[in-house]
Amino acid sequence: MNKELIIRKGDDAVDFALLKDGKLIELHKEEEDRSQFLVGDIFIAKIRKPVPGLNAAFVNVGFEKDAFLHYHDLGPNLTSYLKFIKLVSTGKLKDFSLKNFPFEKEIDKNGAIADVLSANQSVLVQVVKEPISTKGPRISSELSFAGRYLVLVPFSDRVSVSQKINSREEKDRLKKLVTAVKPKGFGVIVRTVAEGKSTAELEKDLQNLMNRWIAMCKRLPTAHHPSKVLSELTKVSSMLRDIFNDTFTGITVDDEVLYQQTKDYLAEIAPEKQKIVKLYQAVDHPIFERFHIERQIKTSFGKTVSMSKGAYLIIEHTEALHVIDVNSGNRSNKATSQEGTAMEVNLIAATEIARQLRLRDMGGIIVIDFIDMQNPENRKVLYDHLKAEMSDDKAKHKILPPSKFGLVQITRQRVRPEVNIKTQEEDPSQGSQGEVDAPILLIDRIASDIERLKDSQNKLVLNAHPFVAAYLTKGFPSLRLKWFFEHKKWVKIIPRDAYTYLEYRFFNEEGNEIKE
Repeated sequence: MNKELIIRKGDDAVDFALLKDGKLIELHKEEEDRSQFLVGDIFIAKIRKPVPGLNAAFVNVGFEKDAFLHYHDLGPNLTSYLKFIKLVSTGKLKDFSLKNFPFEKEIDKNGAIADVLSANQSVLVQVVKEPISTKGPRISSELSFAGRYLVLVPFSDRVSVSQKINSREEKDRLKKLVTAVKPKGFGVIVRTVAEGKSTAELEKDLQNLMNRWIAMCKRLPTAHHPSKVLSELTKVSSMLRDIFNDTFTGITVDDEVLYQQTKDYLAEIAPEKQKIVKLYQAVDHPIFERFHIERQIKTSFGKTVSMSKGAYLIIEHTEALHVIDVNSGNRSNKATSQEGTAMEVNLIAATEIARQLRLRDMGGIIVIDFIDMQNPENRKVLYDHLKAEMSDDKAKHKILPPSKFGLVQITRQRVRPEVNIKTQEEDPSQGSQGEVDAPILLIDRIASDIERLKDSQNKLVLNAHPFVAAYLTKGFPSLRLKWFFEHKKWVKIIPRDAYTYLEYRFFNEEGNEIKE
């Protein structure tokens, strides 16, 4: 398996594309106007007003919309935490280690916001969900500092280990090790990538996190309200911290500054991997075109998503949830039964759906209408396959087994705005208005139809707009010739002046139109 990260620097944004065996599986964008409120950033702020009806408070963090702080995000040691902030901010406390700091009684987990917070009160908060649509950031006063292997949680004493580490012995080893070295007054979460790591590596990571905590505390006495007192790592560093592992085979960057940042960060976490970082300097082809990412973006973000063997997905978005419909494309195949066809298409769809959720960063409730299957064992195989495909997804998610109606429901956490890329273009047909799918989608659909029809038809005749017909037949090797080598089926192409730009139809050897 090849895993590559492609980084493109634009005028006002940085794009990150994660490829798995050449296929786009994640796409991230860091825009300059949103870079002040990234997940993980910590602000010293003031309570605007508690709202008892919501059991929450609105907090001024400097964003146009106040941030939202719910009672359940305050943390049990809020009283001790607020006392610490006040002492540090006024310069009365110089020791930030918490080893000699007296803890107060924990707050009631079912208490009221008005009992613990008041208007104009200073509070240290962390962004846990970026501003989305018309909403301000979602914040928490229970801070956490994420490192390569560990997460440091001030004002806690709990040590927990990632559930994705399956070995009970390894879990016990990590828990004992971390418990022995962690500072008093701090909790630690052991991340999945810590599996098999040595004591020295974990201690170094823990010390780096403590240094970040101390550096943040030193800024508090001179910080104004509201202001950012600790930034999340650069986007490159945070991306590498969360997704980088030994399976990466390449990181390619088209900007010298980002290239150097990437090499510097890898020098800290994996020096032996610095050699996989490459600076892309070709001027004739932009980096996303060189790695075929632009094409994949065009074909992956529309309402209709084509898959192999003629199947496709329809993805609809509503205010409350996302709906995904799986379609077989009415294709002809070698399956001996309708159940076999449904099973084959559903497994292909499950793989693509897992990719789409990560690619678009879809969150909330997702309902999937798979093709109906009567065999309970087949439904179980599909459910297990979908869970396995989503096992690499970093976002918290839960998948329910198929319902009586054959629907699969997923909840998936979203902390950033959903990636939504426009794939339609202005309709070039004379006298028409509106938008149509990008031409590149047309070519993919034609290729998908050829794959679907090649075994059931002796002869294929394609009628298309003259521009499209010329695009398919000109040059060497032409697209038609490539299709011939791939599908072992020659397609006769006839230009039709009466067709609109993106209209096409297939006919058989008798001259009858082949319809869905």
